[in-house]
Amino acid sequence: CWEAPWFCHGRECPVCTVVQQYEGFEERNYEVSHWITTDVASTSNSDLKDGFWKLYYFNQGQNSENKEIAMTRPVVVSVKEADGMGEQQVSISVFQSDADIPEPNDNTIRKTVIPGSTVYVRSFSGVASDKDTLENVQQLREDLRAAGKEFVENRFDAAGYDAPWDLINRHNEVWVRAP
Repeated sequence: CWEAPWFCHGRECPVCTVVQQYEGFEERNYEVSHWITTDVASTSNSDLKDGFWKLYYFNQGQNSENKEIAMTRPVVVSVKEADGMGEQQVSISVFQSDADIPEPNDNTIRKTVIPGSTVYVRSFSGVASDKDTLENVQQLREDLRAAGKEFVENRFDAAGYDAPWDLINRHNEVWVRAP
């Protein structure tokens, strides 16, 4: 019987176990989880808002069963950084507490299953900007190197747990995955 942490604000969250706390980050093991995802052009506010609204309307019943699905936490922006020849790839996802979700009506939305995995997490407060996120990703990677941890170098996730109108007691995270 798992109890979601405070920053899920009473909503469903992916099930995880904190393996170890370190100075500046923690190591978590996540169980398999189900998400709805859409690709976006960039991490700009307008692109992320467009992607979020697609997922929000899916949860509000714009799906194959016209079924309303309760909003969960977190909303996650995943970034695969550009390598020498490729372009940055960005997607936005919303956790789904039930594996049996309707099919999307919008063909730019896909159901995604994330296998159980180890994730390194750095938390920060406030209204997260691109700059805040990138600074926290950089610090997390430095802390992981200092701790001798191996991690996926060219990818990170930014997790937000709060509605845009919630201005106090906000909780944001950046995630870097273990290989």
